[in-house]
Amino acid sequence: MRPNRPLLGQLAELDARFASFSLVAQRPGILRTLAVILAHSGDSWFWLLGLIALWLAGSTDWKYRAEVMAVGILLTALVVLAIKFIVRRSRPPGEWGGIYRRTDPHSFPSGHAARAMMLATLGLGLGPAWFGLLLLAWAPLVALARVSMGVHYLSDVIAGFALGVLMGLLVLSGFR
Repeated sequence: MRPNRPLLGQLAELDARFASFSLVAQRPGILRTLAVILAHSGDSWFWLLGLIALWLAGSTDWKYRAEVMAVGILLTALVVLAIKFIVRRSRPPGEWGGIYRRTDPHSFPSGHAARAMMLATLGLGLGPAWFGLLLLAWAPLVALARVSMGVHYLSDVIAGFALGVLMGLLVLSGFR
């Protein structure tokens, strides 16, 4: 990074370098397949359907967790959407993720990273410990998959992580 460049320019340059280094969207193989699965595993519709199923079949404790997580998903989505419309950062160029590119052309912050980290924060706060740790291990994989598939920059997912922790803590404080 050049010291005479503004900080935002330096971050953009770093984002572009990391994105080109980590891009697997155009490389067929097991790594790409895993990245696709992980990138989609953070989709809100997927989580909401799973939480509905958990609420219908789960014990009282799991119903409560499902309710809190569903509220967290919806609130986080609203905050992410508001920030995206304020910032309006375009997604990285690429072909993969057409549905994301058409329905949500803005990349900052990453909603998937925010959702994943918010869910991990809730999982850690609500327990059991194994559940929170499992979500905490999964969250960075979702974020890295979003970058490696070319729909986000690294700074998008870092900001999403920070927002996700904040949203998780806010939701937990509202339900205590």
